[in-house]
Amino acid sequence: MLILAKSALAMMLGFIFAIICGLIFIPFLKKINFRQHVSKTLGKRHLVKEGIPTMGGIIFIVPVLITLFLLYIRGSISLSHNLVIVVFVFLSYALLGFIDDWLKVRYNNNVGLRISSKFLLQMLIALVFFYIFMVNGGKPELVITSLGISLPLGWTFGLFILLVLVGSSNAVNITDGLDGLCGGLCIIAFLAFGIITWNTGWMEGYQEVAIFCFVLVGALLGFLLFNSYPAKVFMGDLGSLALGGAMATIAIITRHELSLVLIGGVFVVETLSSMIQIIAIRKFHRKVFKMAPLHHHFEQLGWKETDIVKAFYVVGLLLAMAAITYGVWI
Repeated sequence: MLILAKSALAMMLGFIFAIICGLIFIPFLKKINFRQHVSKTLGKRHLVKEGIPTMGGIIFIVPVLITLFLLYIRGSISLSHNLVIVVFVFLSYALLGFIDDWLKVRYNNNVGLRISSKFLLQMLIALVFFYIFMVNGGKPELVITSLGISLPLGWTFGLFILLVLVGSSNAVNITDGLDGLCGGLCIIAFLAFGIITWNTGWMEGYQEVAIFCFVLVGALLGFLLFNSYPAKVFMGDLGSLALGGAMATIAIITRHELSLVLIGGVFVVETLSSMIQIIAIRKFHRKVFKMAPLHHHFEQLGWKETDIVKAFYVVGLLLAMAAITYGVWI
């Protein structure tokens, strides 16, 4: 019961602070003209979103930090190295996303950071992650508990961290294309990881990492009030990269990297649809989908935006329940 009480309190605080932040930051973002630039290739239905404030990820990032700080000074949580890793990656990717968003707003396009610059910064983040992890006794190995497999990776575990971080953050970023889609799927994903993390009693600071997940779930619920159709604000790269990075980090430190593929199954499919489309166009000069990623394909088929979002939610929830069964029970 104590676990349920802590989880409920974490979500409630995240939710309340997110609503407050939304009421404060949305008018501020409008005032400083941090507005979304929409590509004309997305069609008329998306052109109406031109000028809606972006960088709304701050609405759920700030509440997470405030809530964790209040719980820490109250003595409800302690500062473990695993929590430090999660918060570090969360904020680092948020900063990376902020730079990307700011450049897009500054130059009124969708270019942002150069790929080389973004990858270099992601390498630095992964390096710090790897250092903190190893200094505190982390084992550089890939563990598949259900199969009883443990693969020692040595220094290449740092490359593995980089690969998972880059893949997860980009997948979440690609999925952020419809009102409420990415936020809702991330609520489902972090709720699943929160439940899974509560079951990793062998991990130092597992309760704190679980509470981080539940605080973020509450904050995302608050954000969704402003981001669901019709959206009043977009999370931007500031939010999507932070969410993807945190999701990957929790999967790595809890040794549930395979669960990440299942929990983030919708993100994976969205990314694969984009990759398939690019390869098909460049190599065969044909399209597999009417438009990529996959949610735009359904739009081109005539589906309503809200119907696409609801369908993706259902798939995401089913996959998350399967991952919880695999990660906690099996």
